[in-house]
Amino acid sequence: MKICFATYAGVPFTQGGPYVKIFQLKKSLEDKNIQVDLFSYWGTPQKTKEYDLFHLFGANLGIYNLANQFKNRNLKYVVNPIIFSTHSNIHIRMISCIGNIFKKIAPGFWFDYNIFADICNWSEMVLPNTQAEGNLCSKGLKIPSEKITVIPNGVSEKFLNSDKNLFIKKYGLEDFILFVGHIGYERKNVLNLVKACKNINHKVVIIGKKIDNEYSRKIMAEINSNKNILFIDGLEHNSDLLASAYAACKVFVLPSIFETPGRAALEAGLAGANIVITPYGGTKEYFKEFAEYVEPHSTKSIQSAIEKSLNKPKTERLQSHIKENYLWDKIAEQTISLYEKVIK
Repeated sequence: MKICFATYAGVPFTQGGPYVKIFQLKKSLEDKNIQVDLFSYWGTPQKTKEYDLFHLFGANLGIYNLANQFKNRNLKYVVNPIIFSTHSNIHIRMISCIGNIFKKIAPGFWFDYNIFADICNWSEMVLPNTQAEGNLCSKGLKIPSEKITVIPNGVSEKFLNSDKNLFIKKYGLEDFILFVGHIGYERKNVLNLVKACKNINHKVVIIGKKIDNEYSRKIMAEINSNKNILFIDGLEHNSDLLASAYAACKVFVLPSIFETPGRAALEAGLAGANIVITPYGGTKEYFKEFAEYVEPHSTKSIQSAIEKSLNKPKTERLQSHIKENYLWDKIAEQTISLYEKVIK
């Protein structure tokens, strides 16, 4: 079986969740003797017939033309849509209907939801990470339910055996509050996190790559005014120090506006941390009763959940749940089964 992965151009720049997923899934599939290539705009079009299937990551404007080319050339693809909205499915369906009307009377008029729907409808199968995302596709975008199969996001087994002593030795900190993610994307809600930590007399570690914008400058001003916060300017995903930080912390916090479902929280949970996370985006499907959930727009809610988690002992319940259900090896098996179904 020969598969080609493709995504939108911004993914290698941000190196966020989709980037990590592409490379982790690629490795796990290759470990099971599946050949996986990465799409090259300068080389792959000349050898598209070599592939049994294409796998797209993202259903947005950045990948729309590529999906359209696949459709026009009768090339089979499946898609991870990576879609979430705070709007109701009824609202999404209404906007989509309006968009379809505008497309007919004013060609060139684009609505995001119609772009999502086109890419998903052209695909052989739609592979959301959560049932919540699947419901948005079927009930909001009106994608046929038989085209939708939920395949969860995965996590690397390396975080199960993280050594906390590496981080403790370097920074002299243990049992701290931890956040890992980009600094500057408002969806990550880091400003409310650092404001909530003002009223908690406990060490906080923020690990993230800064984006130069007004929002990140506000975050850094709050960080610099709080002596309890240690800021570490980005660690690579494969860094042993990052894995060690997960194991050394007491509470990992991801109070985003939404997560689908929050890769860093899965990694921290596998390393044994207590988890505080947003309830939006399908996170409850993964973390169930093993996490504290916050209202992202309320600093009091974030503060209260962190304090509650600090006062709870670490247990192996979430760690065992993640190990049983979300390691990449298991996700790769589900993905191969889906590929075989589509190709046949």
